[in-house]
Amino acid sequence: MVFGPASRLGVSLFDETPPIEWVPGLSAEGAESIIKAVYRQVLGNAYVMESERLPVPESQFKRGQLSVREFVRAVAKSDLYSSRFFSSCARYRATELNFRHLLGRAPIDLEEMRAHSTILDTQGFEADIDSYIDSDEYQTKFGENIVPYIRGYKTEACQNMVQFTNTFQLVRGASSSSLKGDLAGKSPKLNSLVIQSTPTAVVSPGSAGSTFRNPPGSSRSAVGVAASEGGKVYRIEVTSYRGNVVNRVSRFRRSNQVYLVPFDKLSQEYQRIHQQGGTIASITPV
Repeated sequence: MVFGPASRLGVSLFDETPPIEWVPGLSAEGAESIIKAVYRQVLGNAYVMESERLPVPESQFKRGQLSVREFVRAVAKSDLYSSRFFSSCARYRATELNFRHLLGRAPIDLEEMRAHSTILDTQGFEADIDSYIDSDEYQTKFGENIVPYIRGYKTEACQNMVQFTNTFQLVRGASSSSLKGDLAGKSPKLNSLVIQSTPTAVVSPGSAGSTFRNPPGSSRSAVGVAASEGGKVYRIEVTSYRGNVVNRVSRFRRSNQVYLVPFDKLSQEYQRIHQQGGTIASITPV
């Protein structure tokens, strides 16, 4: 089961595309389509030049010497993968991307991320890759012959609502890229979210609010804000924040802002944001 209208969430292509699976007697064209699907999933939708491809594992797969799972392992352990998603990335960014690329979901919580960090510290990069691919979860969901795919937007792939909303922090539609198509780049996205275990708003990738990214240091709790008599405070996330335009040049531009507003001031703040050209990404109680 998928949460909400797949087209609005940006996952309709995932929902409508069946898993890609190797079957006995597959044609050369079919084998090539599997190879391309593995590159696309494991490398986070990144473009792979002909000179970057892995001719030896590809040849072994085509000759039946490697299963789909073992070809996935070869790509994930390659210099091509490690240079993009390990050696040049922050530790927890690398871990959250491994979850996206190899298990098709976001990590459940901080403890799951710490467990993989411990493997990296004690056993190294290749052992950490093995820990995903040799897991019971991988074997149950993909087995030997199915190309991993994004599945974290489905109810059966999530253990809680935080994990579901975190999937949309990692994947903003079927065409989103792990690095170049993401404002986070090589910086962690889920650190504060898994620590605070707070669901985030899921914004349609087609809306102006989809460009919102939580500013560094902004709290998700009502710190230093006087709540109304009802005790309710709301968090307003704003993106595309632009001041009144003078001679086609903005007076100021702040891409992302967060406001903690008492309920009785909500309408006033809403009007102020729109008068100054901001786009509200979400309004949530805190």
